[in-house]
Amino acid sequence: MAAEVMLMNEIEAKAASMGIDLNIDFNSIQLPRGEDCGIVSDDEDVYHDDHLEFDSGFGNVIVVDNLPVVPREKFEKLEGVIRKIYSQIGVIKEDGLWMPVDPETKKTLGYCFIEYNTPQEAELAKEKTNGYKLDRAHIFAVNMFDDFDKYMRVPDEWAPPEIKPYTPGENLQKWLTDEKARDQFVIRAGTDTEVLWNDARQSKTELVYKRTYWTESFVQWSPLGTYLATVHRQGAAVWGGANTFNRLMRYAHPQVKLIDFSPGEKFLVTYSSHEPSNPRDANRVVINIFDVRTGKVMRDFKGSADEFTIGGAGGVAGVSWPVFRWGGGKEDKYFAKLGKNMISVYETETFSLIDKKSLKVENVVDFSWSPTDLILALFVPELGGGNQPARVSLVQIPSKVELRQKNLFSVSDCKMYWQSNGEYLAVKADRYTKTKKSTYTGFELFRIKERDIPIEVLELDNKNDKIIAFAWEPKGHRFAVIHGDNPRPDISFYSMKSSHNLGRVSKLTTLKGKQANALFWSPGGRFIVLAGLKGFNGQLEFFNVDELETMATAEHFMATDIEWDPTGRYVATAVTSVHEMENGFNIWSFHGKLLYRILKDHFFQFLWRPRPPPFLSAEKEEEILKYLKKYSKKYDAEDQDVSMLLSEQDREKRRMLKEEWEKWISEWRRASEEEKLERQKLRDGEASDEEEEYEAKEVEVEEILDFSEEVLFEE
Repeated sequence: MAAEVMLMNEIEAKAASMGIDLNIDFNSIQLPRGEDCGIVSDDEDVYHDDHLEFDSGFGNVIVVDNLPVVPREKFEKLEGVIRKIYSQIGVIKEDGLWMPVDPETKKTLGYCFIEYNTPQEAELAKEKTNGYKLDRAHIFAVNMFDDFDKYMRVPDEWAPPEIKPYTPGENLQKWLTDEKARDQFVIRAGTDTEVLWNDARQSKTELVYKRTYWTESFVQWSPLGTYLATVHRQGAAVWGGANTFNRLMRYAHPQVKLIDFSPGEKFLVTYSSHEPSNPRDANRVVINIFDVRTGKVMRDFKGSADEFTIGGAGGVAGVSWPVFRWGGGKEDKYFAKLGKNMISVYETETFSLIDKKSLKVENVVDFSWSPTDLILALFVPELGGGNQPARVSLVQIPSKVELRQKNLFSVSDCKMYWQSNGEYLAVKADRYTKTKKSTYTGFELFRIKERDIPIEVLELDNKNDKIIAFAWEPKGHRFAVIHGDNPRPDISFYSMKSSHNLGRVSKLTTLKGKQANALFWSPGGRFIVLAGLKGFNGQLEFFNVDELETMATAEHFMATDIEWDPTGRYVATAVTSVHEMENGFNIWSFHGKLLYRILKDHFFQFLWRPRPPPFLSAEKEEEILKYLKKYSKKYDAEDQDVSMLLSEQDREKRRMLKEEWEKWISEWRRASEEEKLERQKLRDGEASDEEEEYEAKEVEVEEILDFSEEVLFEE
């Protein structure tokens, strides 16, 4: 502090000698227009942002036009009619209904203003009553008050739009051209979101992009990896670029909670839920479907949460998410929603119902699309106490023709699993025993690509075993099942093909007593991770299904998430902030070797960046596999170079450690030499530091610890 005062005194003395006044009013300083002196403002991003339109504060007010024009004596009667109609939709504020009166004629002007408690109620009132027929002569025209300002800004004369010169966009797939053929992933920890390369050969990550407070909720990759979506209170945004992440588009949706991309990335679905003014009413749900590239709302759906909860719970506030399920692969041609006694299928050309009507199915409770074909699989439970059996139906879209149906008797529950190529459908059916006191599980296996879609029934060796997990091999014909009631369940592998009969399912093997409750197939098939999460504390077994052998066993203590990279070369296991300790992630090779580990406090998300499907045909992929040794020579040489580089780095690291050790020894020897005379004095003149030249002797020393004297009196 004293040094700072002295320095300030010197500055003041120097300024006085040069005639400079240091008492400056900084508020009086003005820079030339457009000049920042090389200092970028903290608000620069705001200045360069798109122009924002702020709410006027009248979002909860509607204007109702085409009302009857009445004299003052009929004013209260008309007001009562309007209040009765509009109070059924939402809560009208006190003094929230106003009908202007002509000061000369003392009659109403034929319109009124209604103010609700919330903008959502006002929007609902507009939707429900615009076009409402009070009588033949009076059909309501309802608008939001805020819309009038927008209409007033429309110019009186039409002017042709300004034609902007074409500027080529960035290559949003440039990351796929990485010379090292690496994959990217995104992580969220604390307030930071980072996109990283997985540089597994170097056993480390490489930063691509990092941003603090990038999202207020979560991030999500688009299905083909083109975009990264962030979620905010005002809506969602997508980011991408050739070398960094720029914001490409924003989607306004206040209080958005969930988002979902269509498989081909053409559309983005956003969801929000709003509490009603009346606590007895259900939450109000708003769902928007945006065009990803233009940001335009293609269709919106609004209603009570009860309208979107059919088909089970999940997502937010009991709504099954995603509400809309996409069909037709990455062409994004159709999407569907489950309703009461119906499935509503929409086409994306006009965003309207196919044939302008829903598919009527009495008591339908679930449906799912084929991953590759326009086929809907739907499930209807038992009705009439078992008099009408449950059934699974396959329906072709858009013709709505039923391709196949299977009745299921004594079924308590059912779940459907599609194989990734759409070749097979497994239906897990939980059935009641004859006493109805317990259930057992079996599988109905549909061969979708074969003539007449044959169905095969599969029951486990012990059909009373509880099914813990089921998973198809991606792009393959095998599936795995975890089953059993023991603390260590069994895992069985089956194939839809066999050497003797291609039309029969066959069991490959059963692994007894495994610490596993989840299955994670490699995206390329063949390899699988048998994982023990939650109660099993992160037990991992890397299994080769081709050879039916365990490649490695390992543990990631308290692991909560497991995800294969899109190429099937690496596996990530993570401990998220569900647990307070050991937060972070591990990267493993496909055969179970731990490559590196990174710890991160308050770790929330780990997501691999998806890759688009390859352009190679199945025949070309088979040819590459056949001549893999020829192609791999180039990469073997690269691996050897990396290995030599790593060896050189290890040698350099060991050399530096050795030099550091020798330096430390040298310093201690110098210190020892400097203190030699002092040690000699302490040893009564003995000069040597060698312990062998001294003789150890035991010397007994007597010491009086306490002394007291007492006088004793004799009686």
